Amino acid sequence: MNRQSGPERPYDVVLFGATGFVGRLAAEYLLAHAPKGLRWAVAGRSRTKLEALRRRLAVLNPVRADEVPLVVADAGDRGAMRALAGSAHVVASTVGPYIWYGEKLVAACAEAGTDYTDLTGEPEFVDLAYVRHDARARETGARLVHACGFDSMPHDLLAYFTVQQLPEGVPLTVDGFVRASGLASGGTLASALTIIARQRQAREAARERRRYEPAPAGRRVGAPPPAPRFSKETGTWALPLPTLDPQVVRRSAAALDRYGPDFRYRHYASVKTLPMALAATAGVGALAAVAQVPPARSWLMNRYEPGRGPGPEQRARAWFQVRAVGEGGGRRVFTEVSGGDPGYGETAKMLAEASMCLALDDLPATSGQVTTATAMGDALIGRLRAAGIPFRVRHTR
Repeated sequence: MNRQSGPERPYDVVLFGATGFVGRLAAEYLLAHAPKGLRWAVAGRSRTKLEALRRRLAVLNPVRADEVPLVVADAGDRGAMRALAGSAHVVASTVGPYIWYGEKLVAACAEAGTDYTDLTGEPEFVDLAYVRHDARARETGARLVHACGFDSMPHDLLAYFTVQQLPEGVPLTVDGFVRASGLASGGTLASALTIIARQRQAREAARERRRYEPAPAGRRVGAPPPAPRFSKETGTWALPLPTLDPQVVRRSAAALDRYGPDFRYRHYASVKTLPMALAATAGVGALAAVAQVPPARSWLMNRYEPGRGPGPEQRARAWFQVRAVGEGGGRRVFTEVSGGDPGYGETAKMLAEASMCLALDDLPATSGQVTTATAMGDALIGRLRAAGIPFRVRHTR
């Protein structure tokens, strides 16, 4: 299944939010790596900014940049979102915080049968999108794939990759350990503060989703919040990481029988020393406190405006490493995925490769709100490996 086999549309992929910080990086990646036959366009609400982006792309590749169409569309305009969705086989969105700016585009893609990818790490948005638009997307064949960046692609695909190294038909456990280094952009900070400030709304959205979402028949799947501990497997302190990632892994496991009759996933931040672990905990607590005070939250957001972020030298020093320990059927396997700048350079790469994967590759027949592992699995791992993000087995026991 790929979108080029469906009804003819002007574009294979449209990158919406292309003038933002990550959007520009994704546009540069597509310029350099999209196959010649891929019909792709950049979209945003400001023609002036889109034209500036095309001039920027022309510095990198003047011939190909001239071929990139510009699409003007505002996330708040339902008609514009319907027209955008109807023009493409896949729409990739970098426009967040998604709880404020994302739903009209998801609704339009679900209605038009258009595949959708984004970079959200917002559990509330993902749950509301499921409740409101999953059923229609299943009817039209649209694949709604959230969290196609560092949230939550490497964690979801590494758990999937780890399960494939373990025996079939037996209870399985996977623990994920995340280490990363890098600076935040204004858009990332705005999304993080929005998530923290809306914990009550997120819990309500999760409860509503549970009323609609069926449990896997005859199987158990869980991602319980783990307790802090020292991990002998990694030689680091493992702190519970309350992000969207374990929820995404759990949904992949619920959708795919290969995860076994009883699957459990735990998700940790991996910190080298106890003082660093304590400092990290205090830092998260301080950020949570700021997020609950509207004037303080606004002040912090205004200091780091969306569209701005770390420069090339800072991104070049950034890195990530995700390790997993999988067990089941008497076998234990240690796996890893790693790469460069997680928040921006690699996230732009992940979003672009996922969107091209949906547009071009032969994939399992899925629809509705699906995860990267469920929708793209092996094909996307292959693309990321070719793009310099390796998945590997470190050793087994």
